[in-house]
Amino acid sequence: MTHNPIPYIVLPAWRSRILGVFLLLSFLGLVVRAIYLQGMHSDFLQQKGELRYSRVIEISAHRGMITDRHGEPLAISTPVESVWASPRDMDATPVQLKKLANLIGMDVVEVRKRISNQQRDFVYLRRHLPPDITAKVVELDIPGIYLKREFRRYYPTGELTAHMLGFTDIDDNGQEGIELGWQDTLAGKSGSRRVIKDRKGRIVEDVESILEPKPGQDIALSIDSKIQYLAYRELKRAMEIHKAKAGEIVVLDTQTGEVLALANLPTYNPNNRIKTNSGRARNRVLTDVFEPGSTLKPFTIASALEAGGIKPDTIFQTAPGTLTIGKATISDSHREGFLTVAQVIQKSSNVGAAKIALTLQPQTLWETFSRSGFGASTGSGFPGEVNGKLRPYQTWRPIEQATMSFGYGISVNLLQLARAYTLFSEEGKLKPVSLLKVNKPVVGVQVISRDTALAVSKMLEMVVRPGGTAPLAQISGYRVAGKTGTSHKIKGNGYAKDKYIATFVGYAPVSKPRLIIAVMLDEPSAGQYFGGTVAAPVFSQVMAGALRILNVPHDAPIDNLVLSPAALKLKGDV
Repeated sequence: MTHNPIPYIVLPAWRSRILGVFLLLSFLGLVVRAIYLQGMHSDFLQQKGELRYSRVIEISAHRGMITDRHGEPLAISTPVESVWASPRDMDATPVQLKKLANLIGMDVVEVRKRISNQQRDFVYLRRHLPPDITAKVVELDIPGIYLKREFRRYYPTGELTAHMLGFTDIDDNGQEGIELGWQDTLAGKSGSRRVIKDRKGRIVEDVESILEPKPGQDIALSIDSKIQYLAYRELKRAMEIHKAKAGEIVVLDTQTGEVLALANLPTYNPNNRIKTNSGRARNRVLTDVFEPGSTLKPFTIASALEAGGIKPDTIFQTAPGTLTIGKATISDSHREGFLTVAQVIQKSSNVGAAKIALTLQPQTLWETFSRSGFGASTGSGFPGEVNGKLRPYQTWRPIEQATMSFGYGISVNLLQLARAYTLFSEEGKLKPVSLLKVNKPVVGVQVISRDTALAVSKMLEMVVRPGGTAPLAQISGYRVAGKTGTSHKIKGNGYAKDKYIATFVGYAPVSKPRLIIAVMLDEPSAGQYFGGTVAAPVFSQVMAGALRILNVPHDAPIDNLVLSPAALKLKGDV
């Protein structure tokens, strides 16, 4: 018998049984675990798996377009691409990073800094790039670098409508003007969709749409682009001629209260806002106030006529051209003698207006001013609109009541002033104003009687005729009514002697008023500063052009202009 060198060990039977039971239990545990994970806890596994290949992508919504009243685009959104990165998916060589930085106009150090946090899934590198640049970025084929479709706002009319429209930020949210005030209407709601990406971050399958993007609504403004251009051009010309610090103009449709044109200078280009000065961006017509000067006299006269104490032919002595009340003295820029109430408006006599105002109770005058819209919002809805200041009548002293009669001690914005003149153009009714298109005439609130409104309107027509302060406001073929204003600017606790605000507000044609135009020039410094010489010519040019654009019939002979040497002396109205 041969001896086997390998020992033969006989194991006990119970040990094999234990091993078999252990293996069986392990197998059953794995089965139970598999059932638990794939049946009862499958959501967890699904989620973990999807994190490796599934992504939810935001879909930008298209912002609503802004047009003028005729459908001409004023603000549109154009598609652009933005470059973003997923740091955890990034896999780029130093050479690729340098090329990427050069393409998107960034320093390579800044790029590395932005992608350094490997825990982040999303970080913008550069936004709103032109198509030719983004195409080159794609050609680099860098894993973790993606493009996102967004929209950038573009303003075809540029600086012409900048103050009316405002602008949006890089996320397409309104920051100023109509863009801000009507943000909820214009802004769309972003959508989202689920996609599958490969290991290089490329989309290989569009799985589902989670939420459809909802585009914003379009808005039609009341602005007429042709009249807007005309108003802007003439205001700019006057600014240059008279070397004014700033200028404002607003054109109202008397029938609907629509703002057909609104311009400010200096202005800015909303398509290039990098160097925009905040002072240039504000809409002065609505956000800045000033003392209106003699343009307020018609409301003083209207209040006195309504009270019944005077008539248009009531005579007041204005000689010697001054009126002392307490320690203060009111003066006329040109001395007159006896003047009728109508001539007080025509000649723009401060002394006459003060004497008329002092025949009234303070509450009576205050109520006329207040009901005319001064000291309150116009209701335009424009963000940042100021109400102006109309102090309570209980605090008025006699000198304050007197100076308020010719526009000192009260502050207004230009739209308030233009709107208030609907009292005289619309037979005593104060019309609401609108920055959006209105399709039918609106009903105003009766503030003064029809007879009073017509009486004051006749006086305002005298202002532009020989002997008035604004013959340069005349228009060939149309009857015009309006009022000049020239006020000293506030300086410290008093008034600057050599700094003025020149204003003119008027309407035409008088027989059936269609438009109201208000013009204001701040600090004209080329030698002339009266409203009749600085602001009235702007009114004349814009009104004449706008009436032609609207095909408004003539209500006077074509040769109705009367500009005699005597009329062209252009008496002042400080």
